[in-house]
Amino acid sequence: MAATKRTSRLTARTADKYWLYTEAVQSAESEVEFLKRIYRKANGKPPVAVREDFCGTAAICCEWARAGRGNIAIGVDIDPEPLRWGREHYLAKLKAGEAKRVTLLQKDVLAHDSPPVDVVLALNFSYCVFKERSTLLRYIRRCRQALTPGGVLIMDLYGGPEAQKPQEDISEKDGFTYIWDQKVYNPITNECVNYIHFTFPDGSRMRKAFSYDWRLWSLRELSEAMLEADFRQTTVYWEGTDKKGEGNGVFRTRKVVDVEDAWIAYVVGHA
Repeated sequence: MAATKRTSRLTARTADKYWLYTEAVQSAESEVEFLKRIYRKANGKPPVAVREDFCGTAAICCEWARAGRGNIAIGVDIDPEPLRWGREHYLAKLKAGEAKRVTLLQKDVLAHDSPPVDVVLALNFSYCVFKERSTLLRYIRRCRQALTPGGVLIMDLYGGPEAQKPQEDISEKDGFTYIWDQKVYNPITNECVNYIHFTFPDGSRMRKAFSYDWRLWSLRELSEAMLEADFRQTTVYWEGTDKKGEGNGVFRTRKVVDVEDAWIAYVVGHA
């Protein structure tokens, strides 16, 4: 079915929230290219085994298995619903040999012991569910223990003054509108409540399709926690901007940057 036919009739009743999320905010191909670049830069060779924590639908796991014949992927998430969706919509579409190299586990990332991997991913800011530093540090230590020599932990983060006030960011997509709703922010605790809503051409609205109750950490806090967890060093990859001052999807190492109203970056811990 052509994409234009599919999206032209989307409504709140007929749309699939996981499909909408994938279309609006996720690019598994870009994440795979990024992790390959980071690991190769550090080790002079590509990684083989990747663990995607908080994997949700495991889009990155499946893309990683597809990207190379020997690639192994482990996805860990505590929620059975997105895992089920990922098995039906991503894993089922892989070739038999690719699917055999993907393991999806309904586990708590704080309790799961995986075999050694070259890369651990903690993306889409999901680790922000850990509101106490002791819990965040315990998680990062478990990641360090799971990494092979030269392995990397990759965590993304958003921030800037615009991230610290209630507001809605509205983006028009093909056949629907994506709304990032920063509902609550407490500057005393750095805790926030965010929602994702979707609206459709017929006027219908899918409210609170996704809800997030987080602590918004800082880049320095993540770096310091990684070093305390026995990572050799950390690197920050900062997103560049286009002529309009908007993020261009290109991330490069930075130690000093100018203040931006909103930004996205990665912190990489090197084992």
